[in-house]
Amino acid sequence: MIPFNELDLSRQQDGLVPAIIQDAATLKVLMLGYMDEEAYNRTITQGKVTFYSRSRKCLWTKGETSGNWLTVKDIYVDCDKDTLLIKATPCGPTCHRGTTSCFDTPEHEGFIRGLQQIIQQRHHEMPEGSYTTKLFIKGVKKIAQKVGEEATESVIEAVDGNRSRFIYETSDMIYHLLVLLEQMECTIEDLEKELALRHR
Repeated sequence: MIPFNELDLSRQQDGLVPAIIQDAATLKVLMLGYMDEEAYNRTITQGKVTFYSRSRKCLWTKGETSGNWLTVKDIYVDCDKDTLLIKATPCGPTCHRGTTSCFDTPEHEGFIRGLQQIIQQRHHEMPEGSYTTKLFIKGVKKIAQKVGEEATESVIEAVDGNRSRFIYETSDMIYHLLVLLEQMECTIEDLEKELALRHR
């Protein structure tokens, strides 16, 4: 990670750097805050997003009163070296209103990536009674069979022109495909990389 003194503060009159917080799993933008050198260094050393409050003139770690921490995964600097992008894992809602994000983007935004994370957690914990757990227990052949069945049903609804049923069956197919990806130790990101290579 870039040292704070290598950031460009020439356009920041107050010496603070804007920090955009993004959900590391869903890629949903969660909030915007500001950091001075102490807040930046504490964010790195403690692994929890810490800001400098411009109104209270002091440091504050997101979640210190609510428990809704933002655990740091990656930090990126923009091309001008004067703005930070922090990918983090939120523990609960980010906004004081109790919403996922401080921005009123659609709540379902990024849900498929969030579902991937839940499926990965199910695979790790294997909670009893979970349908996803049952699929993992049955193994790759059963999971692949379910993907094929749901794909066939999606095709049938597409040919029939039934939009609502097509969405329903395709959603089933996507869920089972995510389970199969996890079983095969693959992710949506792996698919994105492959498609990006083909595009180039």
